[in-house]
Amino acid sequence: MRFSVSTKGFNDIIDITPRVEEAVGESKIRDGICLVFSPGSTCGITTIEYESGLIEDLKMVLEKIAPLNKDYEHCKKWGDCNGYAHIRSALIKPFLTAPIEDGKLALGTWQQIAFIDFDNRPREREILVKIIGK
Repeated sequence: MRFSVSTKGFNDIIDITPRVEEAVGESKIRDGICLVFSPGSTCGITTIEYESGLIEDLKMVLEKIAPLNKDYEHCKKWGDCNGYAHIRSALIKPFLTAPIEDGKLALGTWQQIAFIDFDNRPREREILVKIIGK
């Protein structure tokens, strides 16, 4: 399954759990794994309790680790000034694998799947969901 999300860029964090759960349900797989992937070098997929306080905390921590306004070599070379976005994507990978048990994602009670667009502009992002199992 593939689906798209429209983002605002600049650490836009989107809960994609319902779309991934939909793909798992449609697959009829009872026991297996679910791979969620976005082709891009300036985005990430992770799990988090999708709650406004934690979302802001994550953004704050990412800004401390890879600040938006730092003088990155990537910007000097390419001029697109999104070196921070590439660094963040290297740390929070653009993929996630989750187990499937009894036909459902085996996520914790307060655990959702979040897509993060680190880039410095709005984007239309593609997300691929691949499910393997029996």
